[in-house]
Amino acid sequence: MLSEFDSMRFPRTLLLLIVLIGAAMAKDVSQAQKELQSIISRQQLLFLKAQRALDADDKNFDESDFKTQAQDIGYAFEDYLKKYPDVAAGYAALGEFFRRCDDRKRAIPMFLKANKLDPNLPFVKNQLGSFLAEDGKPLEAVNYFIAAIKLEPKEPLYHYQLGTLLFEARDEFLLSGNWTRAALDNAMLEAFRRAAELAPDRIEFTYRYGESFYDLEKPDWDAALKVWADLEEKVKPGIEQQTIRLHCANILIKQNKIDHAKALLSTVDAEVLKTQKEKLIAELPENAKK
Repeated sequence: MLSEFDSMRFPRTLLLLIVLIGAAMAKDVSQAQKELQSIISRQQLLFLKAQRALDADDKNFDESDFKTQAQDIGYAFEDYLKKYPDVAAGYAALGEFFRRCDDRKRAIPMFLKANKLDPNLPFVKNQLGSFLAEDGKPLEAVNYFIAAIKLEPKEPLYHYQLGTLLFEARDEFLLSGNWTRAALDNAMLEAFRRAAELAPDRIEFTYRYGESFYDLEKPDWDAALKVWADLEEKVKPGIEQQTIRLHCANILIKQNKIDHAKALLSTVDAEVLKTQKEKLIAELPENAKK
């Protein structure tokens, strides 16, 4: 669960981690902070170069050299923690490094150690929640996500991940007896709304907020229509705007505002959207009766 966040969380997680370090050591811009930031910067540069090579399908990418450099960074983190064994941010940084290297077995203890040393680090709470969600333990994960939000309410990623968890594990939450469908729907919708509100430049957050109305037992279609209409003004003309119009037309059909829906559908002419458009046309009253 939450595997979709892997690409989203990097390099975002590194940025959050750097913020965490600054907050954890705000009263003392010490040598320890400088050393940790230096190691994280090396890690960030290494992974960004690797990501760019992957995106460009670079045949000259030296995987062996990448592994050697990554190993050196791992050693640097371990040496750092020997020197500063009580710095929670150091364990969080090493945990994130292990996570980026797909070494969950070594990452989780680092985050747990960081959480033990300092239980008020939102980045750490969020990462522990992500691991629990990925392990299929949503009832445990949700408490960590909520804790992260309480500690850092203006971080959109935390709200987005909470909303995704509540949607994907809906049945488990309902079976637990601790959630009603109405409460679950409200919490999910609010999580996606906050993510979109806090990061208006992240189109994918607002898009998911718009989609979340379809997941509600009792959707407010007027509110949904406004979300999609506002998003249409932000996306590129052409396929992106026409995709939004299909969503608006879908909602208008549900509201029985057929003439308005037809008018929107008539503006969609992108070939890649033909199938989706035809499905909506088939739902129009005059066609559905046939």
